[in-house]
Amino acid sequence: MFLPVTREEMTERGWERPDFVLVTGDAYVDHHSFGTAIISRVLEKHGYKVAILARPDYRSADDFRRFGRPRLGFLINSGVVDSMVNNYSVFRHRRKKDEYAPGGVAGGRPDRALIVYCNRAREAYKGVPVITGGIEASLRRFGHYDYWSGKVRRSVLLDSKADLLIYGMGERAIVEIADALDSGIDIKDIRWIRGTCYRSGSEPDDKETVILPEYSRIISDKKIYAESFAVQFRNNDWISAKPLAEKYDGHTWVIQNPPQPPLETEELDDVYELPFENEEHPSYSASGGIPAFREVKFSIVNSRGCFGGCAFCAITYHQGRQVRARSRDSVVREAEALTRKKDFKGYIHDIGGPTANFTGPACEGQLKRGVCTDRDCLYPKVCPAIRADHSEYFETLRSVRKLDGVKKVFIRSGIRYDYLLADPRYSEYIREICEHHVSGILKVAPEHTADAVLRRMRKPSREVFIRFCEEYEKANMALGKKQYLIPYLISSHPGCGLKEAVELALFLKDYGFVPDQVQDFYPTPGTLATCMYYTGKDPLTMEDVYVARDMQEKKMQRALLHFHKAENRKTVEKALVKAGRKDLINVFFSKSYHTKGKK
Repeated sequence: MFLPVTREEMTERGWERPDFVLVTGDAYVDHHSFGTAIISRVLEKHGYKVAILARPDYRSADDFRRFGRPRLGFLINSGVVDSMVNNYSVFRHRRKKDEYAPGGVAGGRPDRALIVYCNRAREAYKGVPVITGGIEASLRRFGHYDYWSGKVRRSVLLDSKADLLIYGMGERAIVEIADALDSGIDIKDIRWIRGTCYRSGSEPDDKETVILPEYSRIISDKKIYAESFAVQFRNNDWISAKPLAEKYDGHTWVIQNPPQPPLETEELDDVYELPFENEEHPSYSASGGIPAFREVKFSIVNSRGCFGGCAFCAITYHQGRQVRARSRDSVVREAEALTRKKDFKGYIHDIGGPTANFTGPACEGQLKRGVCTDRDCLYPKVCPAIRADHSEYFETLRSVRKLDGVKKVFIRSGIRYDYLLADPRYSEYIREICEHHVSGILKVAPEHTADAVLRRMRKPSREVFIRFCEEYEKANMALGKKQYLIPYLISSHPGCGLKEAVELALFLKDYGFVPDQVQDFYPTPGTLATCMYYTGKDPLTMEDVYVARDMQEKKMQRALLHFHKAENRKTVEKALVKAGRKDLINVFFSKSYHTKGKK
């Protein structure tokens, strides 16, 4: 049974009013890939009544009164994706589609949705607690560079006027908040809960809290901004992190409590086996359903967290570096349920997480001391202390493959190949991937091949990627299969100039790769690379970093990676001339020219 989305549905349940109204910029999909569904079902399990206000009319406060005055509060998120990323391309063009909207029709979600929704909730009912969470809240919890305005904006907690902000994965925090409110504690006195940020009128008086540079300093000095970001970046583990505080004008402070511990296996099992409908709300059928749901309907979330450390990704800032996974039995039960769906065709599209083959803490030390603040698990090389063991993950895959009705299990969420190669049994696992989990093409994410760029990305060297390619080719030859690799790549990432873009293009030419997807670097909130983009410095080393800001250069870098397209020829030639590599024009465009590399 879906949670109520109308007042009529609420009344049918016998409710006079809900405990919480959960507001979201996404359509309502009761599936565990959507935070709205998880938080609402977790609260339901603990006895709370939750009504869903999905994609409300934000032009007035009227829609926010749909269910009446909530007993305990409004819970507000902008959706699965930051609303500005959802609404605009990297070139700041308004997107024509919204994958999280009925029929994929764009236009129903406001810019800076979190701020708009919170303010409308305030208008609807004065004095009702407003709690915000989700990705937009999590990544904008302190002063942050905003690509779309080109400025450093204040904490979204202040601009939204919310009472509390939940960052990271919010299951524990939301129940603690709900229980506190239910016991009669005023929202302004709820300041002790991990994984939350709150507003204060005075400086913390304890010795533990780390005082960040105040807002006036980070907007006036990029170096200070980078230094502040580095402190935040290193204080993101539930064991080692300290409370953080950032001062604004007057006596206003934003204070961040340390993160919540990650959910352990049994807790994850409980969450993912809550009574989800695992469907989009039926009211969307007439408009063509929700495109984003089609991508995950037959996928299974196996893990959370990521110790990969990619500079352009915010997952570690949101989910943390300590990985936890569900039990094999829980995953198998979900797979069995999928096989009973009428529209199941035999294909499970993914069993994974942020990175499919990360299924537990990187090392034993993380469980005792927390994650290292002075080193990465995989960069520049795999840490000697890492526990590279894929046995449990592949046993899970095998168990699902054996189920009646399952024809194929794919791995869409990606394989971190340097971590796979660190496992002594890597050859066996690569062969198994090729035999059972690939259908012609495996997509991998080297992102780049120029060492100067990989360093800023915090990705493995080109040699590691080449080694994986060779092992993949060897496994397919042994199986008698013709299967290929398609690399995901990023152009114009901090550290990448035309010289490095040409180097990558040559690599693609030499090895016969035709990239399926090239993403222009998108400076999204909360990432290490976005800090580099704004400040021109690596915040962890304070080294200067080249940043491609000119739109023409960005177009040139992108064109180089798609040199095989006829429409890009003129742009590629211009790029080669500007890079001082006119001599390479024949390399890229002469049909008779043969490179020395191999396919």
